[in-house]
Amino acid sequence: MNIEYVGKQFELSDSIKEYTEGKLSKLDRFVEDPVEVRVILTSDKLRQLADVHVSHRFGSLQAADESDTMRDSIHDAIDKIVKQARRSRNKFQDKRRRADRHVHEESRWPLEVLEGPSLKSGSGPKVIKTSNIPIKPMSVDEAALALEASIHDFVVFRDSTSEIISVLYRRRDEHYGLVVPEH
Repeated sequence: MNIEYVGKQFELSDSIKEYTEGKLSKLDRFVEDPVEVRVILTSDKLRQLADVHVSHRFGSLQAADESDTMRDSIHDAIDKIVKQARRSRNKFQDKRRRADRHVHEESRWPLEVLEGPSLKSGSGPKVIKTSNIPIKPMSVDEAALALEASIHDFVVFRDSTSEIISVLYRRRDEHYGLVVPEH
């Protein structure tokens, strides 16, 4: 976190800087690096003004407060910034969760695992495990990257160009196979 201090008619002391940095450390939970902070401290006859500007990867935040003492002004201004950052972070996370939930609700493909001996006995297959697999739109190249990162030997995806559900799987010879249904 890079902090720039500006004092207007106010003498910046090390204790004020340490106090401000301690209060700003609360922001680390809500904003991502790189973070640029500008603290403007102004002193008039009867009031002490703290104006805090925070620029981070996803936007900027600004708050100001006026009080009898500079520490109170800094405290209140940074509390306002932390509330803004918390609200912004929660809003971003909720938006991602809603988008993920929407994608998962729309496109799930049931996967059933059958017991091998049940197929040979003639008594009919038994389903021993059922899972829901999220189907995400992606290209074949993106599916190959997802397969590399996956612990499974296959990836089910919706081809982003044709909107067809396809399966990319890892073959025994370490190459890939692609299953695309006919129309």
